[in-house]
Amino acid sequence: MKYTAKQIAEILDGQIEGDVNAKISGFSRIESGKPGTICFFANPKYEKYVYTAKCDILIVNETFQPSAPVHPTMIRVKDAYQAVAALLEYQSAQKKKFRRHRGFACCVSFFSRIGSKVYIGSQAYVGKGVRIGSCTHIGEQVYIGDDVKIGSNCYFYPGVKIYPGSIIGNNVILHSGVVIGSDGFGFAPLPDGSYRKIQHSGNVIIEDDVEIGANSTVDRSQIDSTIIRRGVKIDNLCQIAHNVEVGEDTVICAQSGIAGSTKIGKHCVIAGQVGIAGHLTIADNTTISAKSGVQGSVKQEGQVLMGAPAIPYNTYMRAYALFKNAPNKK
Repeated sequence: MKYTAKQIAEILDGQIEGDVNAKISGFSRIESGKPGTICFFANPKYEKYVYTAKCDILIVNETFQPSAPVHPTMIRVKDAYQAVAALLEYQSAQKKKFRRHRGFACCVSFFSRIGSKVYIGSQAYVGKGVRIGSCTHIGEQVYIGDDVKIGSNCYFYPGVKIYPGSIIGNNVILHSGVVIGSDGFGFAPLPDGSYRKIQHSGNVIIEDDVEIGANSTVDRSQIDSTIIRRGVKIDNLCQIAHNVEVGEDTVICAQSGIAGSTKIGKHCVIAGQVGIAGHLTIADNTTISAKSGVQGSVKQEGQVLMGAPAIPYNTYMRAYALFKNAPNKK
């Protein structure tokens, strides 16, 4: 990565204040900005570092008014945080050179259909009846079972496992260790106290623009489909059980788990280590705070929930004020 301030301003549609020929070769945090790098300033708490940063280019909001001299060349944009995200995305796209490639000892069924410019890494396996769209990257040791359908411009990191019959849309990113389509956790108790396994014959459907973090799992449905809707972002170490449906543009943070047959609405935020019981419905635009446990359906949209069992945030904080100050009896 080597860019001038002029090139970056053109990419971000920004305005330059300073040397248009200033050059950078990497990113750094504003607290420890180094020569030859680019930083960004978006949070007012970090303004003091603007005046001490040794980076050569600094991305700032167009409304920023410095109170002291600024050493780096500034590029003013509408939203500095979004601009950095766009620049990182642009850099990543430049690195990806889509080309047709078959790695050492990979196994691709003769009965599969592979699009143009598909990368298949070493020791990857592609089963019978698989369909893969163009410009998709299948990393090393990825397993793709029979009759899986994968769209275009996907990126699967090494070690991803996709069980037979799964359907994956376009622009999907699966990080290492992700398992798509494993059996749901279903067992029927028997009179002698043992359990009989319930077979899961459904599949998983993942729509466009979804990203799933490392070592997360999405279980196949018992009969129908487990569905991850468009734009969903799932962090590392999450569990999505059988028959679950996750609505569009919902975010699920690390170590959260959703039990079977629960339906999550659109634009929800599920923070870290949240547990959601099965057979529930969570309304659109719901936010669930970290470590909360949801035991009943959420019918009202736009609520913020906290606690175990999860209750509205304001109610929880009033209750917390009481038990925090309760007398300490021995």
